Amino acid sequence: MNAQSPHPAAQTTYQVRFDWGRRGAARITEGVDILVWVDVLPEASASSLVEVVGFVPGHAAVLAAGLADASATARWILAEQERLGRRASLAIVAAGDAEAGFTADDLLGAGAVIDALAALGIDDTSPEAAVAASAFAGLRRAVRHLTSASASGRAAAAAGMSTAALHEAAALDARQEARVVRLGSGAGASAD
Repeated sequence: MNAQSPHPAAQTTYQVRFDWGRRGAARITEGVDILVWVDVLPEASASSLVEVVGFVPGHAAVLAAGLADASATARWILAEQERLGRRASLAIVAAGDAEAGFTADDLLGAGAVIDALAALGIDDTSPEAAVAASAFAGLRRAVRHLTSASASGRAAAAAGMSTAALHEAAALDARQEARVVRLGSGAGASAD
């Protein structure tokens, strides 16, 4: 069992941390090398990546991810970890915010990223991250339907997002490149 952190909500004793929204990002980004902002349906989210970049240490890389690029994101992280020559500390943050209501699509997207990391051997996950990965693994075959049928999916459709765009956002691993928002200090080019 990992030692207790002075701030348990920070999950600092784990390599892979997970939380929700702006407040969650503020809790778990201490000392991280990489922040992954998971926003499956950006049009429907309460929080934005721009708002949370301020919580991330200046040396840390920042990636945007969703269901469509979960595995590409995990591969980029593995390459960055190899470049660093040590275990990279990761904050996976689902864009949905508890204040605004639960977002099933972002939980599934974050779980997909965490699951893809575990498949590559990056599996020292906090209990919170393990739960997100397990939710994704149990529902993997239904992510497309769950994304469009979720409250976020219905809100995105009501705001004008087409069914095709909803399905594209929920197409697991449809994209082969990670979306790097900011490279970490001294980081090389994208791995994909």
